Amino acid sequence: MSGFRFARQASFWLASAALLASYQPAAAQGQVTVYCSILEEQCREGATMFERATGIKVSMVRKSTGEVYAQVKAEASNPRGDVWWGGPGEPHLQAAEEGLLDEYRSPKLAELHDWAQRHAEQSKFRTSGIYLGALGVGYNTEMLKKKGLPEPKCWADLLDPAYRDEVQIADPSSSGTAYVFLATTVQRLGEEKGFDYLKALHKNINQYTKSGIAPVKATALGETAIGIAFIHDMLTQKLQGAPIKTVAPCEGTGYETGSVSIIKGGRNAEAARRFIDFTLSPEAQNINAKLKINSIPSNRNAELSPDAPKFSEIKLIDYDTPRWGSPAERSRLLKKFDTEVKALPR
Repeated sequence: MSGFRFARQASFWLASAALLASYQPAAAQGQVTVYCSILEEQCREGATMFERATGIKVSMVRKSTGEVYAQVKAEASNPRGDVWWGGPGEPHLQAAEEGLLDEYRSPKLAELHDWAQRHAEQSKFRTSGIYLGALGVGYNTEMLKKKGLPEPKCWADLLDPAYRDEVQIADPSSSGTAYVFLATTVQRLGEEKGFDYLKALHKNINQYTKSGIAPVKATALGETAIGIAFIHDMLTQKLQGAPIKTVAPCEGTGYETGSVSIIKGGRNAEAARRFIDFTLSPEAQNINAKLKINSIPSNRNAELSPDAPKFSEIKLIDYDTPRWGSPAERSRLLKKFDTEVKALPR
């Protein structure tokens, strides 16, 4: 066995031993059902690691953030899930205010960055922050060159008629990513001008996808020239070899506070609390660095990928997550988008 291979295996077993010790595993300790709104590969890796560390069987269902919110609400009288893992914080906050989530103060909260602790406090400890991600634009450099299109640098650039049918974004009703874009636009421009912008942009949209990750993959594959998504998701595709360039728009942009929550009335409350502790641990958050996913982890001891976006170099607006996550505001904006923007002809 080569020294390199031995070192890798030794590192793996040491990390596994540390994780096992921290969670005190035992055989056949039950099960937990997790609705997962991060990338599918993160869901799988996290489930495997948690099962190995605790002996608790994980039933994992991957859906977009808006879909999970709708499912949790529909199942309120008979919850089938225990944990909601990932996705922007606004739907989690709405679910919290609607009494769909349980309060839980994880012992791991003390290890988190201040912004994540504030997020937990704002939700009255019914959700916790696990990562940050800035919203932006990604474009396929080969497609733009082939079609002779200009490189966008600002949100305003996306209204250029040259981009007719070249821009893709998810539907904010099903996607937390797209809802952050909707709320960012309204906060940045004011509601009237914000919706004027969305109506103008609608003419250049080729598809409103169900999932926020779909425009990222479509841009990577050249199925659309431009995608609106979180910058770290675009960077993941770039690091895998896709001809993508990312842009932090010049006017400023909003961001997501990725969240994790316990579903109220779930059948496996103790296992759910252990899963929350796991997601807030550096071991779980290091999955991102392992998979070259470049969001900013909430645990101060977690690894930060060297390829992660540098927030100090991005113009961020003072994005008001609690406001946009309130049930009344979120429901109102989504209804207005459906009737005043999405229903328009293109």
